[in-house]
Amino acid sequence: MTYQMPDLREAPTAPDNTAYLIASGDLREPANTAGWPVQVELERIITDALADCGWTMVRAHEVDPATGHGFISSQRMGLEIFKNIPPDAPLIVAEAVWQYSHHVLAGLRTHRGPVLTVANFVGDWPGLVGLLGLNGGMTKMGRDYSSLWTVDGTDDWFRASVAEWLDTGTVTHDASHVRDLPALAESPERELGRALAEQLRTEKAIIGVFDEGCMGMYNAIIDDELLNPTGIYKERLSQSALWAEMQRVPDEEAAAIGQWLTDAGMTFRMGTDEATELTESQLMWQYKMYIAALRISDDFGLDAVGIQYQQGLKDLAPASDLVEGLLNNVSRPPVSSRDGSRELYPGVALPHFNEVDEGVAVDALVTNRVWTAMGLDPATTLHDVRWGEEFDGQFVWVYEISGSVPPSHFANGYADAEGWRQGNVFFPAGGATINGVSKPGEIVWSRVYVADGALHVDIGRASVVELPEEETRRRKEATNPEWPIAHVVLHGVTRDQFMARHKANHVQIAYGADAASADAALVAKAALFDGMGIRVHLCGEVTVA
Repeated sequence: MTYQMPDLREAPTAPDNTAYLIASGDLREPANTAGWPVQVELERIITDALADCGWTMVRAHEVDPATGHGFISSQRMGLEIFKNIPPDAPLIVAEAVWQYSHHVLAGLRTHRGPVLTVANFVGDWPGLVGLLGLNGGMTKMGRDYSSLWTVDGTDDWFRASVAEWLDTGTVTHDASHVRDLPALAESPERELGRALAEQLRTEKAIIGVFDEGCMGMYNAIIDDELLNPTGIYKERLSQSALWAEMQRVPDEEAAAIGQWLTDAGMTFRMGTDEATELTESQLMWQYKMYIAALRISDDFGLDAVGIQYQQGLKDLAPASDLVEGLLNNVSRPPVSSRDGSRELYPGVALPHFNEVDEGVAVDALVTNRVWTAMGLDPATTLHDVRWGEEFDGQFVWVYEISGSVPPSHFANGYADAEGWRQGNVFFPAGGATINGVSKPGEIVWSRVYVADGALHVDIGRASVVELPEEETRRRKEATNPEWPIAHVVLHGVTRDQFMARHKANHVQIAYGADAASADAALVAKAALFDGMGIRVHLCGEVTVA
């Protein structure tokens, strides 16, 4: 018998003192094209740093003359590129923009050489967000890597760390701010957390997932085998069902949502050009999505819900962000059942986990239960870890998300909330954000993630601070002015410690009424996580006694 045997390629070998570079990009070509100039500058910085060490940088894929950029824009493209990368070569993944991790994770999983991820520490494009998302994916899959960031490549730390990686294959970071949760002393907060954990494990909860894997975020998917022992189960839903339900919502019901928001004080920057401005038609579809999400959540008895939106709905419907922020707010427009006989989820927030990030789902559900039990406002949201700079002697992070902050995170609630049109690079169908500046106050931040085949959570304390209006405007203009912003000062965690440790592009926050209540809520939340079997790591200055 004669068989057609596969043609097994001989693996290429790398020259001495040579590192290869790849750049994972977006699936949306307008984003790749717009972000290409900042990527070129980042790669120049990396090339110069390697040259100073006597090394050569080889770009593993050329700029495509048809698109005008050199990003890997699909998983298939990534697989083809890795065929020509020497499997033992030092490999750099350079990220100046948001990227879809699954474009390169298949190649990174089997690459044998040391891997270094590098981003530029600037705000104009979400390269830091892309870097942290990729790092979270590699952490989940157990792929060793090192990571670096720099403003312009001139700082001594960056240069020395590049040299360290070329010499040893690793970069050493300071993780002295992290410690495992100790045995908690007896307290009402510990007992509350334990009781809530027992309730969750025995009575269980359902999170509704409108399509997994948003924007290639492998790190945002928690396998059932890890999730179910915590008491949380998935209801797998299709965004096509959400779109279908939106078609069934009458215009008058949608209009009533808009009237409620206007009466509550929210304002919208309106226009007439569907391609570049916010229009009444876009808002009406967002109101219908809000109603549809609540009705489907009621159908399945969901305890939390997540809408992927990108990629699935972005070419059909305006952005889901307005919907997400409303769901996470206790005070929100009422929605009735289809027959009008009852109000759905009356007087409570329905936790929404943006971009179907299931680490956020666990966190939002836990936060909602702890904060509600303690009589605190349970409104919670994720933020992108976008950027930050020194101001008045302290490092102030820009935490920013694409328009889905609950209005109670603003000083005057809906009166401080403005709906701006989403940018057409990422959101071709438009839709309103919930734009504003998060109020000063004491918060708990956290992140649930997968590492070493188990669920972990990093948790700490921070303050949202007030900056001068001019500085706030500068920071918003340096990032995405249409998105809500939080000025965050972490307690006892430096910029580089946070960047080196954080295993995701997202961070979850919720406000305490004051410092004492935020401290107490952190203890109860840590006890609940611990009771769910999630390994808890305290970060920075945290009071648990």
